[in-house]
Amino acid sequence: MRTLKRGAILLFILVNIYAILCGGLYFFQESMLFHPEQLPKDFVFEFDDPFEEIYQEGEGGVQLHGLHFPVQNAKGVILYFHGNAGSVRRWGEITQFFTQKQYAVIVMDYRNYGKSEAGRSKVSNPEQTLYDDSELWYAFAKANYPESQIHVYGRSLGTTFATYVASKNNPKNLTLETPFYSIEDEASYRFKWLPVKRLLKYKMPTFQYINDVSCPITVFHGTEDGVVAYEHGQKLFEVIDTSSKEFITIPDGGHNDLVNFKEYTEAIDRVLKK
Repeated sequence: MRTLKRGAILLFILVNIYAILCGGLYFFQESMLFHPEQLPKDFVFEFDDPFEEIYQEGEGGVQLHGLHFPVQNAKGVILYFHGNAGSVRRWGEITQFFTQKQYAVIVMDYRNYGKSEAGRSKVSNPEQTLYDDSELWYAFAKANYPESQIHVYGRSLGTTFATYVASKNNPKNLTLETPFYSIEDEASYRFKWLPVKRLLKYKMPTFQYINDVSCPITVFHGTEDGVVAYEHGQKLFEVIDTSSKEFITIPDGGHNDLVNFKEYTEAIDRVLKK
């Protein structure tokens, strides 16, 4: 009898722990996925290169903010979709890597990042709204540069938005740095015992969009990436059915340091010329 009672108590405890874990993933997934730095509207940016601040209106009247770094006699323009943390205060500095190579840059903040207003909770489909927002920035790039000069570049979280806009348009090329197959796939990898398909509000199925991309595709991934496993980048690459693709492995590369490796710096100029 005691054994049965102990077993029932243990089962009760395990069921409650499981329910708590499921609830935690469901209710806190946005805070797990998005790590924004918010900036006041009067924040003053300081960069070495000339720039202008751009505002666009997204669904629900939300004001979206980005930076445009024009370059004289530019080789082209990098439309840069950044990762899940920070704001263009930091990403603007990171993208100076490309302005130094004589490429103009457009880099934007997602909703609730930087000076971009919040608004994901005010729309019926917050995930699709983020993809729709990304199209606004492509339209801005296309209005200011020939489409044949637009290089779509995504990093980490931004790789899904970069892939989406490349699938809907005709840029010169698409470059993905540390991409993932889907957020559902990432969550399944991290939370193996949870029913993630039922719990996730954000799926971000990059793999569904990538075969609608008609331009050359390049993937950079480090073997020691502790955020998006190297094998996950390979998994995405393997579903691409075009021959105009290239996977560049960065031995010992992590998630945020690929620019420090010669395998990246030696390849990027060639990649941008594709």
